[in-house]
Amino acid sequence: MKDKKQPNMKVQWAKCIIVLALYIAFLIWLKSWLGIIVIPFIFDVYITKKIKWQWWKEAESPVTRFVMSWVDALVFALVAVYFINLFFFQNYVIPSSSLEKSLLTGDYLFVSKMSYGPRIPQTPLTMPLTQHTLPVIECKSYIEWPQWEYRRAKGFGKVELNDIVVFNYPAGDTICTNPKYSAYDFYLMCYGIGSQLWPNRPNPDSLTAMQRIKYYDEIYNIGRSEIERNKAEYGDVDSRPVDRRENYVKRCVGLPGMTLQIKNRIVYLDGKPNKEPENVQYTYHVELKQRIPEEMIMELGISNEDIMSLNTLGYMPLTKHAVAALAARKDIVESITLNTECSYLDTYPLNGNKHWTRDNYGPIWIPAKGKSIDLTLDNISIYERPIRIYEGNDLKITDDGKILINGKEAKNYTFKMDYYWMMGDNRHNSADSRYWGFVPEDHIVGKPIFIWWSSDPDGHGVRWNRLFNFVDNIK
Repeated sequence: MKDKKQPNMKVQWAKCIIVLALYIAFLIWLKSWLGIIVIPFIFDVYITKKIKWQWWKEAESPVTRFVMSWVDALVFALVAVYFINLFFFQNYVIPSSSLEKSLLTGDYLFVSKMSYGPRIPQTPLTMPLTQHTLPVIECKSYIEWPQWEYRRAKGFGKVELNDIVVFNYPAGDTICTNPKYSAYDFYLMCYGIGSQLWPNRPNPDSLTAMQRIKYYDEIYNIGRSEIERNKAEYGDVDSRPVDRRENYVKRCVGLPGMTLQIKNRIVYLDGKPNKEPENVQYTYHVELKQRIPEEMIMELGISNEDIMSLNTLGYMPLTKHAVAALAARKDIVESITLNTECSYLDTYPLNGNKHWTRDNYGPIWIPAKGKSIDLTLDNISIYERPIRIYEGNDLKITDDGKILINGKEAKNYTFKMDYYWMMGDNRHNSADSRYWGFVPEDHIVGKPIFIWWSSDPDGHGVRWNRLFNFVDNIK
């Protein structure tokens, strides 16, 4: 009996040493020593066996054994999925047309957390496979305590120019709990409602820089107060931790330290034009002589959403190839012209009055970690949000025009994080950095590697030709 047990213990010791070595290597990679408390339990599983981890296997009741076997399997699966999604990879589905025709609505992406390094969870107590809300019961899927500081384990590299990136929506810190209003809607609503409720408000173009700051603060405060008062319509005003905000996917068109400007739709970085994606789209006014044939719609990748836009608004998004193909069909198309209609009222910064539009924007300097910028009343609206919200400072502007950061007058500021500028390839139909500003490094989730599934929302079935296409090949 003794001889029979001895080789068994050798195997157990070997398993224990291998598992412990892998686990300690994992902790070293994360630079997190809190996990050391798990080591005694690993040792017990393989060697001491003091804790009856699978007590139910010895239960007399077959019902208990059956039920607990399923509970055990379910708990193991949830824990495994939690750690895999947290540190290695996760699934992401393209929900909208903002990246078309590069990535399509209905594309399912394999997103690598290892590419840029996984974040140590800032909100660790969360239900696996949920972002912020539990289905059906519509309540928070996470517990806000504890909240850990931002840290990121070492990855394979950093965000590079023109990478397609998954990130947490930066303007998603404040929300209305009524789900019909998105996080982005909150800020638009505050300024929109405030403008409507302030009769005879002055023209901001006629105001000094200091007066404009007070003007936009007043509009925002009026709008927010109205939203907070009208809970029946908007719900409560709430906030979300960084890692529980909505996941977005866009293309990185500006890196930390670069100066970005958009001139006649072309992105310039430090004065040089950035290469446009091959499938970049802009909207065009199209007048038809007859309906576009179904085979041409399929060939050009025109979606039902595009057709609906044409029918209701008179324009639709098209690639250069699609424009050329339609323009050549004089029997179908009467005219096709670029849509140059732009508004400056909804672009970032909403409280800046810069008169920038989606097609002509900036110049704007993208903050970089360790780099400083001089602060003035003219540029504080651009950098207020990174300083106050993303980097957690108390920022105030006194009546005599002084900028105070954490109670001290500040003529410049040194940034603690890198920031990125994200835009969709569907340039006229993308809510992106032009509307909500910079993406901080602590919001970066991961990099899409390949499309593992693609289902056409227009009812044309599986897009077999897109399966297992590498996202890096989509330029």
